[in-house]
Amino acid sequence: MLGFYAHESKEGEANGEAMEAHMAETKITLEVEQFPCLSDNYGLLAHEPSANKTAAIDTPEAGPIMDALKRRGWRLDYIFNTHHHGDHTGGNLELKQATGCRIFGPAAEAERIPGLDEPLAEGDNIRLGDAQARVLEVGGHTRGHIAFHFADAALAFVGDSLFALGCGRMFEGDAAQMWGSLAKLKALPPETMIYCAHEYTQGNARFALSVDPHNQALKARAEEIDRLRAEGKPTVPMRLAQELATNPFLRPDNADIRAVLGMPDASDVDVFAALRQRKDQF
Repeated sequence: MLGFYAHESKEGEANGEAMEAHMAETKITLEVEQFPCLSDNYGLLAHEPSANKTAAIDTPEAGPIMDALKRRGWRLDYIFNTHHHGDHTGGNLELKQATGCRIFGPAAEAERIPGLDEPLAEGDNIRLGDAQARVLEVGGHTRGHIAFHFADAALAFVGDSLFALGCGRMFEGDAAQMWGSLAKLKALPPETMIYCAHEYTQGNARFALSVDPHNQALKARAEEIDRLRAEGKPTVPMRLAQELATNPFLRPDNADIRAVLGMPDASDVDVFAALRQRKDQF
């Protein structure tokens, strides 16, 4: 179980030092508690200390979330759901009954979010104490998937839309929708820390190397990921700048990746679609 500030990175001492320097310049501090849930989910609590407000970002299961709240001495005020899948909403009703929290989630999936109080859509702003998040619609994994971007705290909670070295499967959307969503996340400030919902990174790294074998930054990152997992440490959160350099799903315009796929002149969305299809079969 991990407790760390929003800008703390787990991917090496140099990265951690850079994050500490960046924290000094940040206007809003959010404390983020990250802990394992289910088989490979992460539970996430975001706490704004000046107003003493806490939100759970998705609810894979209620027990570990309640344990984390007790451990930190926090009271649950809100649940921010990214999408309707059961491993993201499974604890909604139990937590709402236990704490009286209010549940926010995607308007496009309102009927599928248990206990929803406040439906959210693209461009909406929500507050967590003194921190404010802008809602981004990032459909593709599910049609109504949303993400929460806390610009002043330089972090984003992205659910299953973007993973470390990967992206979500397209269970409901198509390649054009999913690529548009990833392009939206890709355009966030590169210093943004990305909190995704699963520990999929080792498998994602193996696939990334198969389509981008000459990327030295990717090779170094894959080695670091193997080391972290061997030590039982998480590979998320991750800095967006690192994803922009190494995640093939954010780089369909890259000439080397296009050469491996044999698609030098294809559109970005077609290259993305080919990458996603390959990953589904990897």
